[in-house]
Amino acid sequence: MKLFLPLLPLITLLTSAPNKAGGHPSHWAEIQVIDDQTGRGVPLVELETVNSMIFVTDNAGRVAFHEPGLMNRQIFFTVRSHGYEIPKDGFGFGGIRVMPKPGETSVIKIRRTQLAHRLCRLTGEGLYRDSILLGHKVPLTGNPGHVAGQDSVQTARMGSQILWLWGDTSRMEYPLGIFRMAGALTPVPDPDRPEQNPENGINFRYFTDPSGFVRNMMPLQERPEGVIWINAPCVVKGNSGEDVLVAHYSRRKGLADELEHGIALFNDDEKVFKVAKTLPPKETWRHPSGHPITVKKNGEDWILFGSPNPNVRVRASLKDIMNPSSYEAFSCAMPETHHDKPTPVIGADKAPHWRWQKEIPPTDSQMELRWIKEATMKPSQARFCPADMEQPADRIHLHSGTVRWNAYRNKWVLLACQAMGKASFLGEVWYSEADDPSGPFTKAVKVATHDKQSFYNVNHHDFYDRQSGRIIHFEGTYTNEFSGNPHKTPRYNYNQVLYRLDLNDLKLKTGR
Repeated sequence: MKLFLPLLPLITLLTSAPNKAGGHPSHWAEIQVIDDQTGRGVPLVELETVNSMIFVTDNAGRVAFHEPGLMNRQIFFTVRSHGYEIPKDGFGFGGIRVMPKPGETSVIKIRRTQLAHRLCRLTGEGLYRDSILLGHKVPLTGNPGHVAGQDSVQTARMGSQILWLWGDTSRMEYPLGIFRMAGALTPVPDPDRPEQNPENGINFRYFTDPSGFVRNMMPLQERPEGVIWINAPCVVKGNSGEDVLVAHYSRRKGLADELEHGIALFNDDEKVFKVAKTLPPKETWRHPSGHPITVKKNGEDWILFGSPNPNVRVRASLKDIMNPSSYEAFSCAMPETHHDKPTPVIGADKAPHWRWQKEIPPTDSQMELRWIKEATMKPSQARFCPADMEQPADRIHLHSGTVRWNAYRNKWVLLACQAMGKASFLGEVWYSEADDPSGPFTKAVKVATHDKQSFYNVNHHDFYDRQSGRIIHFEGTYTNEFSGNPHKTPRYNYNQVLYRLDLNDLKLKTGR
């Protein structure tokens, strides 16, 4: 019986051309994966051979391929990429046959199935590894800070600079890196300067130690036990009217056990954070948290905190930031129930009674989801638990993200990952919008997916907005942690990946 190989889809037709490898002889074959609509190289695409060798595209969508015994002959690659697809053949295989030849290029076209464009990996080693091997000119070279992986970015604007802060940071020399925050600076970007567009990566100026590796941003040498996480950096007015960078810090044994927490101030001379005030362990919400935004209320600046729900506020002054009694929480829970099992306050109009108050913790997405399941709150009454626009019966449990003002939509826009998503436990990214930063965010649309991988702590960088807010950029931590998937994507795992979203897409009109 003769088995005929299926015909390949036309959309993935290969083209070959001499590899422009800087004029030197090359034994590498170039394979580039591009978006079939934009022609742009797609990062984070896995090409797997029949004998289970896996190659992952770099930031330019390239793989430098040289395998003895597999050159100058036709081989089959299974093609996988989160939010992108290649048509399947008659036997159900999503892939393509390639003939890798030294010094020549093969192009694979894939189709984007999600709304967001994946642009590049921002942190870690080998951002353009394959492109460099192939002799191409690349926008970023080297690895400032000697970073292998970085977790969960936060930013704060300090005058003409953006301060970037990351959590746990790994190094190539040993499995343990630093665990008291890493940091870097970049200029506040000018939207009219193409070289400051982040689509090809960001040239971070890391704070480093004498070895060249990133250093701790909050050393706290007198208390060496535990890791330190800094959260919610924001600039407020000091007691003399000066700008002060303030944040919450938590010193911990791990994910669960907290040794101490409090308020930290950035020392501009030493370029480190130092303890300004410790808080009692029971003080769980009267402090900075999440990704802050500044709003005006009665002519005063207020800071809104929360991730992604802006549900805590305080006046934007150092005096008030340091004083737990100055904080207010947005809630609709009955005061007498919050210690046991919070229950919503339903008014005479049969609607939840939302208010800013100082007595009880804020209401969040998880609490609303429980109320909806218990039928103590109607789904349409939720503020932080939006409906899936395509499947309105499904409610989205928001996990972490940001809310930013968007001039193009004239709305507050939310970008957040989902807890307990269908395609991944912590890897689905949703967009929603509202007239007020504290909602209601009534409908949401999925903009990015990460099949059986995590993509958490989503951060929309509004300072990179383009075309008056029509084009926005967000990043998150890509990792197999919490996914249940043992597969770690080489170089990408435990690093930051950047996406672009065009708000002109009609699918983003959520009906508000």
